[in-house]
Amino acid sequence: MSAPRFYLDQPLAPGARFSLPAGPARHAARALRLAVDDAITLFNGRGGEYVARIERIHKDEVAVAITGFAEIERESRLRVMLAQGISSGERMDYTLQKAVELGVAAIQPIAAKRSVVKLTGERVDKRIAHWQGVVASACEQCGRNQVPTVAAPLTLAGWLGQYAGGRLLYLSPLAEARLADLPGPTATEDCLVAGPEGGFEADEIAALHAAGAIPVRLGPRVLRTETAALAALAVMQTLWGDF
Repeated sequence: MSAPRFYLDQPLAPGARFSLPAGPARHAARALRLAVDDAITLFNGRGGEYVARIERIHKDEVAVAITGFAEIERESRLRVMLAQGISSGERMDYTLQKAVELGVAAIQPIAAKRSVVKLTGERVDKRIAHWQGVVASACEQCGRNQVPTVAAPLTLAGWLGQYAGGRLLYLSPLAEARLADLPGPTATEDCLVAGPEGGFEADEIAALHAAGAIPVRLGPRVLRTETAALAALAVMQTLWGDF
């Protein structure tokens, strides 16, 4: 069985000794019931992973020592940004979690006109922090050592006005083309755009067309917002990635 993995947003180096932050410490001591001398894996999103050993456990304090470093990466050769229309509650969490498992490189939440959740003020920062935590936890689970960044939410028009990446693909049940009909990526990164519950409004679709986005469909069935992007990412990994 592989060693439990913990993401720590701090400098790490072989030979370092320190106590785990409160959250990872509670998870290690209470949920996983780890013991002294158990091996764990640490990563900080800056490349590679660190082998560590638990030296002491006292209530919720877990002291560890880093014993080695491995230049291991599990990133996909397919670089995809996901621009996801904000959906409600657990739907958005589920989409982000599984998108990370499917190798997405970055995430741009889109405050679409039909998004049920409307974020303002302090709620924006709290939700970004929550989503970033979901992403980090997904990296712990799936073995990734690079942690995708969740950007601040933008309207679709606002984001399109500053997007300077590669090919834009957007999911539409009315499209004629399938992902399998498209050539492989020619730029360093594709961007997949998926709408919220109810999809995009007509003016948002017009903005996508004006930006040169290519509409693609996922068969004759209409998929839910928490399903569509994940199905598309799986297809893209099969066609052009590491599946």
